[in-house]
Amino acid sequence: MNHLQSLKTLSYVQVRRILRIWIQTIIPPAITTALYFLIFGELIGSRIGEMPGYEGLTYLEFMVPGLIMLAVITNSYANVASAFFGAKFQKAIEEILISPMANWAILLGFIVGGIARGVLVGVVVVLVSLFFTNFGISNVFLTLFSILLTSTLFSILGLINGVYAKTFDDISIVPTFVLTPLIYLGGIFYSIEILSDQWQFFSKINPILYIVNFFRYAMLGTSEIDPTLGLVLICVFTVGFFALAYYLLHKGVGVKD
Repeated sequence: MNHLQSLKTLSYVQVRRILRIWIQTIIPPAITTALYFLIFGELIGSRIGEMPGYEGLTYLEFMVPGLIMLAVITNSYANVASAFFGAKFQKAIEEILISPMANWAILLGFIVGGIARGVLVGVVVVLVSLFFTNFGISNVFLTLFSILLTSTLFSILGLINGVYAKTFDDISIVPTFVLTPLIYLGGIFYSIEILSDQWQFFSKINPILYIVNFFRYAMLGTSEIDPTLGLVLICVFTVGFFALAYYLLHKGVGVKD
């Protein structure tokens, strides 16, 4: 069997699924981003003015990379978690597994769907942001690379969530109780320089902080944390969790149980 052709087919199915229900996948992040800008940006940000620790950047400009990462992370994760569990629930995953399709192609097929949604939503958030503030992109290549790498990582994590999930409620437990708190405490709306030493310590053990700051550096050319740490962290996590996802799929965990 041509594995590349099977990968292309599965990827097409996942992307088509996103576009078919675009009202549920693309529009909500745009509305949520607009509300963040109205509440945090216009009402609170106008009183803050220039962001402490980021000379020359207004609070609105500081928020933009964080909101893009917020949308990319949550949407790429949710897309693959729901798609994989949906395939399990409908018994479609069993048909895929018994086919000659290679496990790596199955993984990449679902991951491509998460990447597609993450990138699409990221573009939408950028367009919405332009209605509220003007900003430039310091390094276009690094910015796109960061979005692709981050959406890949969280697509893999979403797939692992889908593997272990036994009910539809299970795919919302990790995003609600783990992912969302880490994201909101990851420096999206604030600089860690304004925190006390104790809270800075807790922030610095949050991996999302490094991911957000790497993207902020790629987009705005400035960061309060060495961006290399964020790049290394994303790469290590991506390789490690991809290997774990491949192992789980190979062993049939959550599928053949």
